[in-house]
Amino acid sequence: MRQNPVVHVIDDDDALRVALLRLLDAAGHEARGYASTGEFLLHALPPEHAGCLLLDVNLPGPSGLELQEVLEQHGCTLPVVFLTGRADVASGVRAMKAGAVDFLQKPVQRETLLGALERALAKDAAQHALRDESRELHALFASLTPREREVFDLVIGGKLNKQIADQLKTSERTVKTHRAQLMLKLGAESATDLGALAERLRRTG
Repeated sequence: MRQNPVVHVIDDDDALRVALLRLLDAAGHEARGYASTGEFLLHALPPEHAGCLLLDVNLPGPSGLELQEVLEQHGCTLPVVFLTGRADVASGVRAMKAGAVDFLQKPVQRETLLGALERALAKDAAQHALRDESRELHALFASLTPREREVFDLVIGGKLNKQIADQLKTSERTVKTHRAQLMLKLGAESATDLGALAERLRRTG
């Protein structure tokens, strides 16, 4: 079951952080607040937990931009919405190039902020769905024997049973048996289905 997404609010302005947490709670979001990047790293949920970051650029200790880079280096894909009181073009460009969903300037309108966070949470949900699909597909393909995988690759390459038998130096009957088994394991009913599975596997990595 998918966890409830959490909006992590990281801002050293105590009054603003509390106000943001109240706003998010009123809007129906689960949110947690942190006064610094260090506090977030010490107390945040595991990086695979659903959610996003609402992150101030200028923070005591490592900046918001530095936290974004560290998270990326460690494979944490939580989407980031930046909120800053001193916006500059260089910081905005750096943040967006690193994958930030938005770069907002304080004070920010309620609807603008909530809209950016909705986009961030939608991005996170899509990333989780893609990872779930990838795990399921890899588990399916891991159930194939090495010979079944060879037959699979040749089938999606457009080879006929006789051609596959010639290439693998086996009988056409044996190829048909392997083909039937792999289709059963993968839940496929045709070569077209196998091709679609191969494309999904390629897309999800």
